[in-house]
Amino acid sequence: MGWEKELEELRRRKEAAEKLGGEERVATHRAAGKLTVRERIAALLDPESFREVGSLAGRATYDEKGELDEFLPANFVMGRGTIDSRPVMVGGDDFTVRGGSSDAAIHRKQIYGEQMARELRIPMVRLVDGSSGGGSVKSYHDLGRTYVPPLTGWEHEVAMLAEIPVAAAALGSVAGLGAARVVTSHFSVMVEGTAQVFVAGPPVVAYATHEDVDKEALGGAAIHTRNGVVDNPASSELDAFAQIRRFLSYLPRHAWEAPPRTKPADDPGRREEALLSIIPRERRHIYNVRRLLSLVLDTDSFFEIGPRWGRCLVTGLARLDGFPVGVLASDPAHDGGTLTADGSD
Repeated sequence: MGWEKELEELRRRKEAAEKLGGEERVATHRAAGKLTVRERIAALLDPESFREVGSLAGRATYDEKGELDEFLPANFVMGRGTIDSRPVMVGGDDFTVRGGSSDAAIHRKQIYGEQMARELRIPMVRLVDGSSGGGSVKSYHDLGRTYVPPLTGWEHEVAMLAEIPVAAAALGSVAGLGAARVVTSHFSVMVEGTAQVFVAGPPVVAYATHEDVDKEALGGAAIHTRNGVVDNPASSELDAFAQIRRFLSYLPRHAWEAPPRTKPADDPGRREEALLSIIPRERRHIYNVRRLLSLVLDTDSFFEIGPRWGRCLVTGLARLDGFPVGVLASDPAHDGGTLTADGSD
């Protein structure tokens, strides 16, 4: 007797995982202008570089004969891939399966992805949508308890910040644990008009404070890219992925190696004549600090981070003679370039 039965179950599980939450829910998801989690991963990574880990994880039910009756895939897709031919770990929430909440999650799968990124010493990219494995009333009922405040696995989220680059994108209404996973990163980005970040959504706020507020007013990009919760806004999901790819291009794979040097697109010995006059002699007059940076740094190499908050200081990553550098530059157009509390942060 061979293993045909077991192989058939594996095949059915893989097929179910590819269908995500089902055709109807996928159609609703796309109608909201959002990519599915597998489309997001494909758009972020180099073509055909994704190697999924844990595709068979999910919740299965069996009939009286022990045959697979139904299989609901975990609402988290993760694996290894490459960005610009450099290895990364990527994990994304599947909002089509219970909105990414914990009662449809295989929680260890998410933790395993974080552990793998640390073990392999490669960057971690989080594509967050929904509660990202966060709590739900149903999960508390099933467990008979809550998993907070200990929150098993969170130690990896914190420890990896000292070891590997971590980038996160908010791609929908992100609440609770999902919000925490967005901000616990070195670089975060959210899609304007589509993404919101909050501890709890409008219904909870209305119940607690009797205040009616919509999702955008509670946690949209207009708020969080100005208060420092999220670094950068994005005009679309594809723009968010492009920003993450660019952010990672300046960084090493891990803390134990030097960042990559690229061939400069211009002459590193160039001397811009405009530098002689860009800063006015009259101290009460301002100048364009971004223009100044463009004259000093490698051409088109400046990637600004946090442009909407702490505006007295311009921050970002760039290159000098192909070497990655960090940039901190006072902007006299805001608060005279003096450091405010937000600028200091």
